[in-house]
This record gives sequence, structure tokens and C-alpha cells, in this order.
Amino acid sequence: MAGLMSRASLVVKSKFSKLLDRAEDPAETLDYSYEKQLELLQNVKRGIADVVTAKKRLELQEQQLQQSLVKLDAQAREALAAGRDDLARQALERKSGLQQQLQSLDQQTQQLQQQQEKLVASEKALSAKVEAFRTQKETIKAQYSAAEAQVRIGEAATGIGEQMADTGLAIQRAKDKTESMQARASAIDELTTSGALEDFTSDQTELDRELGAIASQSQVDRELEQMKAELGTGEEKKELQP
Repeated sequence: MAGLMSRASLVVKSKFSKLLDRAEDPAETLDYSYEKQLELLQNVKRGIADVVTAKKRLELQEQQLQQSLVKLDAQAREALAAGRDDLARQALERKSGLQQQLQSLDQQTQQLQQQQEKLVASEKALSAKVEAFRTQKETIKAQYSAAEAQVRIGEAATGIGEQMADTGLAIQRAKDKTESMQARASAIDELTTSGALEDFTSDQTELDRELGAIASQSQVDRELEQMKAELGTGEEKKELQP
């Protein structure tokens, strides 16, 4: 039972594969794949733009922290000059905290820079592959179109195409019907001539037609004898003339 189901499944898959193969247009499939690759390439480019944007934000924060560090350093010096060690300590403590933040931001910036470089390299490689695929796609499409045209021309020339096959069948059916109609017409003529069929379009019976034919023949015989007699009389008159 399992073997039977397996064979049935194989047959169904085979039939379905053939249907897909007939319905599939290589040009559409290649164009669809190319569009998907372009979408992926655009996603990579958007990723690069996002990384660059994030890095720029960190760089702006670093600039602000650098300005704050310079300001706190100046404040600490002013506090020492004024004899306010406590204020100077507070400024230096805040400066130390900002330096740690600045160090963390610098690490993050470096990481984003590395990500950017990797994405840029990936974008270049992917862009080259997409362009190569586009060239190959157009080449395959042109080859397929040429092969398809060649097949159609060959089918039309040899009559093995579906349309030409239908035309051939139509011609053969027309010939068969014509021959059948000719044979029927010949048979009807033969039967009508032999008297086996009566002409219902005429009000004469077969007996009327036969009697008419006899009368017509008699008339022809009389006219023929009369012409012979007339010709004979004329010849006699010529002989009597001196």
C-alpha cells in the first residue's frame, strides 16, 4: 500500500512539474529573480545609510563631550585660582565621567565604522553580482527568444506545431467530406439515370418519361426520313436537267 501511494505521489508530482514547466516563462522568472536581487541590494544600501547616520550622531555627541571637557577643565582651573578646591574637584570629577563616556562613544564609533566598511564591501560585491546576473539574464532571454522563434518556424515549416496540426486535420476533414459528397452525388446520378430513384421534383412518372422518350425517338426517325427524301428529290432534279 505504501509503495502504491509513493508511486501515485510521484506521478502527481511529475504531472504538476510538467504543468509548471509549461506555464513557466523563463523571461518572467529571470526578471523576477533580478528584481529580488535589486531589492536585496537596496536593503544593503539602506543599511549602510543607517550605519553612517548612527555614526554621525555619535560623532556629534563626541564633539559636544569634547567641548564640555574643555569647559570643565577651564572651570577647574578657575576654581583653583579662586582657592575653591571643592569646586575644582567637582569639575574634575565631572570631567572624568565625561571622558569615560567619550571613550565609550569612541568605541561605538569604531564599531560602526567597521560595520560600515563591511557593508560597503558587501554592497560592492553584491552590486557586481547583480550586474553580472543582469547581463546573463538578458543573454539567456535573447537566446530563449531566438530558440523559441526557431522552434515556431520549424513547427510551421514541418507542420508539427499545434496550430499547423489543427490546420492539417481541418484540411483532411474537408477532403473527406468533399470525397463523400462527390461519391453521394455520383451515386444519386447513377440511381436516377437507371430509374432506381424517382425524381419527385417532376410531375411525370417513370412511365411518362419512357413513353416520351419513345415518342421523341419516333419523331427523330420521321424527320430523318423526310430529310433523306428531300435530299433524294433534289438530286433527281439535277440529273434530269440537260
